[in-house]
Amino acid sequence: MYTVTVLYPQPDDPAAFDAYHDQVHAPIAARMKGLVRWTAHRIEARDGVQPAYHMIVQLSAPTRVALDAILSSPEGVAAAEDVPNFATGGAVFLFGEQQDMLTPASDPQT
Repeated sequence: MYTVTVLYPQPDDPAAFDAYHDQVHAPIAARMKGLVRWTAHRIEARDGVQPAYHMIVQLSAPTRVALDAILSSPEGVAAAEDVPNFATGGAVFLFGEQQDMLTPASDPQT
């Protein structure tokens, strides 16, 4: 599986980021066809230390060619063009082959 990971550094206003992401950006991004996985992780502070990133999003497709086609589609372009509307801390896009390092073990009781 081929994945783009989007790192969103801390925004100026986290509540505004979350509201826009959930109510405006996610519906725009949901129009992309062909993704096999889409995850979003809001990063929490630990021990009172604010993390460098507010959110991490991963979009996956079966192959690099497939992901490139999804992202270059009109729907993918619209999603990418919307990012500056809410990501006041910027966004870092990382592309790579996903390798599962651990898979759930089967239950010996079944």
